[in-house]
Amino acid sequence: MTTGLDRDTLNLVMGTLRDFAADNLPETYLLELDTKDEFPEEIVRSMLADLGVTLLFIPEEFGGMGASTFDVYRVCELLAKIDVGVATGVFATFLGSDPIVFGATDEQKEFWLSRLAEEGLLMAYGATEPEAGSDLGALRTTAKRVMDGDEITGYILNGNKQWISNGGFADIYTILAATPDGPSWFVVDGDAPGFEKGKPEDKHGIRASNTASLSLQDVAVTPDRLVGDSEGQGLVQAQAVFGYTRLMVAAFGLGAGWEAMDRAIPYSAERIQGGTPLSEKQGYTHKLIVPNVVSLEAARAYIEETATKIDGGGYQLNTEGAIAKYMGTEAGNTAADDAIQALGGYGYTKEYMVEKITRDVRITTIYEGTSEIMEMTIARDRWQEHMKSRGGFYHDQGSQLEAVAAGSPNVGADVAALAAHALAEVMEQARIHRLTRSQHVLFRLGELVAYVESAGALARRAAAAIAGTLPDKADDRFSPETLAAISRVFARDAALRVALDGTRWVLGAAEPGAIDAAGFDAAIGTKAIEHAQAGMIADMDRIADALYDRD
Repeated sequence: MTTGLDRDTLNLVMGTLRDFAADNLPETYLLELDTKDEFPEEIVRSMLADLGVTLLFIPEEFGGMGASTFDVYRVCELLAKIDVGVATGVFATFLGSDPIVFGATDEQKEFWLSRLAEEGLLMAYGATEPEAGSDLGALRTTAKRVMDGDEITGYILNGNKQWISNGGFADIYTILAATPDGPSWFVVDGDAPGFEKGKPEDKHGIRASNTASLSLQDVAVTPDRLVGDSEGQGLVQAQAVFGYTRLMVAAFGLGAGWEAMDRAIPYSAERIQGGTPLSEKQGYTHKLIVPNVVSLEAARAYIEETATKIDGGGYQLNTEGAIAKYMGTEAGNTAADDAIQALGGYGYTKEYMVEKITRDVRITTIYEGTSEIMEMTIARDRWQEHMKSRGGFYHDQGSQLEAVAAGSPNVGADVAALAAHALAEVMEQARIHRLTRSQHVLFRLGELVAYVESAGALARRAAAAIAGTLPDKADDRFSPETLAAISRVFARDAALRVALDGTRWVLGAAEPGAIDAAGFDAAIGTKAIEHAQAGMIADMDRIADALYDRD
């Protein structure tokens, strides 16, 4: 079980990061970097080496701090609140080291991770290719063996990589290439002969990060640069960390979304319209502020729950990582976009940061797997669970949430249970009528799964807050009472999505007349879900009062 940093140490790390950002990354400088499309190399190196951010993801036995998944999520959220572009430069080193952390031999870990800890090197992760995109199985970069009789004396790498963060500046690269025995990771020095870096990409956002293509032309490496003790382990090594790395991108979406809200909320308290502040108008707060806060906190609940599971040493949580990434990054994008609307004309100008945040956070739904890939990953895995359990998977979750509701009746767990039971019925009709042959239906099921599981996580988090059993390193922005209101609002939304969208896609994909619509409504509990919407506005009022410190 990974426990990581104690709370005081984590708070010290985060406080030091905030102070560093205040001194070295003021708003005017961040806007300048964006305008100039400039990567602040020395600042990122200083964060890694001088501040020791690199040490967070390196185990203690190799000179690091051995931070837990939960610790790194908190730091990634803070980095994204500072700047998603700068955060990407830091994260690229995290990501570049992952094949070593999770796939290298003990000797390789000792050598490379000790160097990272001592020198604060910049790293890059070379997986994506021009024509393959996120499909690592469509690999074209090759690693040809160099033989001396029966002995492998080296490899010659040839190929191209694209969209590589830190690509033009890294000291060390982990490169995925196809060997005779399958895809494998190699560690390549940035100054290796034949290794060329392309010009920086002219991007829509995260312009404070460097993104470049890579070209490998007869790049020679020694056998010890093969990560691990055998060829063909590259995809296994990559997939082993998807749950972890996608959780960190989810934290980026969370951090950027909250940064946008933290700018819109005080603006609305000061902006007078029609004689009263915007913050006192439901037409403003209940459209542009409260729903985003609810979605962001639902994502946080799922992130924290998944991080705790990873740190508990459980199974690989690739699907949970996909749900967290989907919810966190989609919520972050919507929050940032609504922050522009919330600031009106000011929000649309580049002088105000929300315009930049909106462009920056957009990448989080693309890199480390697009939202559509997340939907596919989620749907395929949970579809298999539905089939293996003979339709019981989400009914079981519903029963578990009913138990939460019995102990904590005011956290929305009862409505989250309705959502879970309804989802089970939607998936069962999809099975009976073979509706997942339509890819769109499969993807929409992935979306509904993400909302239902997040509603459950948020209800459990709210119950834990009331009981005083939240992890001591958990975010504590909201009181237990406000968190309960947030959970009730999100549970209603998730349940209604299943009832309405589930009905839409099941009936929409089935043959006309094949499904008894009235019977289907009864099975998924549409009326109960509709009636559960009672009290929604009052709960939104409670959340708004908490956000604006109103009695």
